[in-house]
Amino acid sequence: MNNVLALSSVVIKELCRRKDFYVLFVLTALITLMLGSVNFFNDDRIARFMKEACLLLIWISSLVIAITTTARQIPAERENRTIFPLLAKPVSRGELVGGKFLGCWVASGICLLVFYLFFIVVSGSREQVWQISNYLQAMWLHWVFLAVVISMVLMGSIIFAAPSSNSTICFVTVVGILLLGRHLNKVAVSLPEPSSTILSVVYFIIPHLEFYDLRDLIIHNLGLVPWGAWALATLYGAAYTAFFLLGTWLLFRQKSLA
Repeated sequence: MNNVLALSSVVIKELCRRKDFYVLFVLTALITLMLGSVNFFNDDRIARFMKEACLLLIWISSLVIAITTTARQIPAERENRTIFPLLAKPVSRGELVGGKFLGCWVASGICLLVFYLFFIVVSGSREQVWQISNYLQAMWLHWVFLAVVISMVLMGSIIFAAPSSNSTICFVTVVGILLLGRHLNKVAVSLPEPSSTILSVVYFIIPHLEFYDLRDLIIHNLGLVPWGAWALATLYGAAYTAFFLLGTWLLFRQKSLA
């Protein structure tokens, strides 16, 4: 466990040194503050539009940070030849995978906390409504969502040769699941066999990341998700995260580092 924590701390420090997070946060803050300054006839729909835009920017920024940070971890170690002294310490390949995942997840969580704190301050001062429980619930599920994404990208870094191709493929996959995943079973019903069966199987196999998108509940102040559903979504994300991490470890064991 000490090796895992040491490796994760290196990843967190690396993110702090890079400018990705700072640039995305400044852009999110500037666009949100500009939208927040707009006021047409004191219409409350303006505040909802501001919240919707800010949350969309937070989701895009957190996804970009998580994917790009994770995609370069193992390839960078191989390219810089630092993976050999790491594995000779000794650090097992499983500990390396675990350390990289934990570091990326915690680093993404820190970024997420900063983004949501900014959002809470801006939306609360605008609407005079402070739904802290709703925000905490949404932020936790957002973090679970990032755990699944990070583990997926980590496995992709073993499969794909370049971080750029891994980042692009994973980003398209995640966005595709978010936009289309919930509709696949409806489309499957209208297709002939065997396309219908294949699409139905895909629907039940893929991780349904749209479960973790609570933006509409926050934008329209619709209250909390039932805690039972919240716990099931957390367990669902943990299961897929464990599946991808296990796959990463099994692939990494068979992969030559030369």
